[in-house]
Amino acid sequence: MSDILNLQPKNVWKYFYQITQVPRPSKKEEKIIKFLLDFAKEHNLEAKRDQAGNVLIKKPATPGMENKKTVVLQSHMDMVCEANKDTKIDFDNDPIVAYVDSEWVKARGTTLGADDGIGMAAQMAILTDPSVQHGPIECLFTVDEETGLTGAFELEPGFFEGTILLNLDSEDEGEIFIGCAGGIDTTAYFKFTKEAVPAKSCAFKITVNGLKGGHSGDEIHKGYGNSNKIANRFLFLFTKKYNIRLSNFDGGNKRNAIPREAEFVFTVAETDKENLIKDFETLKNQIIKEIEITEPNLNIQIEKVSLPEFIIDKNTQKNLTYSLYACPHGVHAWSTTMPGLVETSTNLAAVKFNDVKITITTSQRSSLESGKTDINNMVKAVFELAEAEVESGDGYPGWAPNPKSEILEIASASYERLFGKKPAIRAIHAGLECGLFLEKYPYLDMISFGPTLRGVHSPDERIEIKTVEMWYKHLVDILKNIPNK
Repeated sequence: MSDILNLQPKNVWKYFYQITQVPRPSKKEEKIIKFLLDFAKEHNLEAKRDQAGNVLIKKPATPGMENKKTVVLQSHMDMVCEANKDTKIDFDNDPIVAYVDSEWVKARGTTLGADDGIGMAAQMAILTDPSVQHGPIECLFTVDEETGLTGAFELEPGFFEGTILLNLDSEDEGEIFIGCAGGIDTTAYFKFTKEAVPAKSCAFKITVNGLKGGHSGDEIHKGYGNSNKIANRFLFLFTKKYNIRLSNFDGGNKRNAIPREAEFVFTVAETDKENLIKDFETLKNQIIKEIEITEPNLNIQIEKVSLPEFIIDKNTQKNLTYSLYACPHGVHAWSTTMPGLVETSTNLAAVKFNDVKITITTSQRSSLESGKTDINNMVKAVFELAEAEVESGDGYPGWAPNPKSEILEIASASYERLFGKKPAIRAIHAGLECGLFLEKYPYLDMISFGPTLRGVHSPDERIEIKTVEMWYKHLVDILKNIPNK
C-alpha cells in the first residue's frame, strides 16, 4: 500500500488505492456507488444517482472560468473479475491486492481493475484538487460497462449538461481515440441427455492453461491462444479416433476476455488409453510449437481421474465438438480506411456445462454496422447447423470518427506542447460507451484517452506508472484550455 501511495501524482494514486478496496463486480456496484456518493458528500460536491445506478458529481468552475464550456469527465465504475485458479478471492466482498512491480502496478493473482479504476481516480483527483484550473465540470461514473453497457444504455437525456465529453477508458498513453467498434453477443445452447459410463472405461482430464488471455477488443489481433479452441482440438481428434465420451467441458469465462484456461473430462476404453496418451503428446507438442512465440507459457496436461457420474449423449457431443471447431475466432477483417485497425472480429469466449445444457458464449465486434451483422450471422449459422438454440443480444453502436473535432484539436495541441511530440490519433477496436452517449446527446464533442494498461481483463492486467503522471498532466492542461461557450 505504501509503495502505491508514494507514486506520482499522489492524489490520483491515493484514490486508485481506495477504489481497489471497494468490491465492484459488474452488475454489483452498490458498494462503489455508496463510496462515490459518500465522497461527494465529504467534499461538499453536488451529486445525484439515476435509476440505473449511474452517478454524476459536479464541481463549479474555477473563479474567472465560469464562461468555459462544461466538460463531462467519464469513466465506468465496474471491473472485470478474473482470477487465476490458484488464487482464492471473493470478488463480491474482498479487496484487490495491488502492488508495485518495478515500472508497473499489478494485482496478486487477479485483475487489477485499472480498467477503469484509474479513470475514476483521475476524476476524484480533479474534483478535490484546488490547483486545477477549469470551467464547469461534471464527472459521470457509469455502471455495468463490462457486461452489458447497462449504464450507458439506460442513461437518460438531460442527466448531464456538458457539451464536451472526455472518456477516460483508453489504454495507450500518447494516443487519442476518436472512434470505436460496435458489438453484439451471441450465445448458443445445447441440451444433452445423460448416459451411463460405458463398461471397461477409464477417465482422463485434459487441462489447458498458461495463456495470456486479455481484452477481446484491444488484443484480439495479437495471435494469442484460445483455450477453448486448443482443448477442443484434442476433443475433436479423440472423438473421431477413439470414440471417447465427454462428461464435462469448462473453458473461459467473460464474454469480452480471450479465454486463458479450459479443461474437459472424458472416458475412453481401457484398451485405448496408452495409444491415446501417445497421440496426446504428439498433438500437444505440435500446438506448443505453433504458438510458442506468442504463448511461451502455454501448458497442456493430461491426468487420469475418477470415473464421472455420467457422459453426454453422442449426438450432442458431436454437435458441440464440430461447432467449436468450425466457430470462427479472432480477426475477421482489417480496416481499409484506417491502416492497422481491426475492423471486424469475434471471440469464442466460454463453454460451460450445467446439469441439463451446455452454454457457449461468444462476442462479435466491428466498426461497420454491416460487418457486425455479417460476423454475427456467421457465428449463428455455425451453431444453428449443429442444432443448437442460438440467441443474440441487442448489441451496441460504434462511434464514428470526427477528425475535425474541436476537443481533438485542443487535446492534440496540448499534448504536443507538453511533451514535444504529436499524439497518435486512432480509432479503437474495443467497445466504448461513446457511441451510446451520442445516441442521446448527439451534439457531444468527444475523445477518449488514458494511461498505458496491458493484460486488461486478465490477471496479467497492469498499469505503467510513468504514463499515469503524463496522462493526468495532459488531462489537467486540456481542462485549462477549454474554449468559452
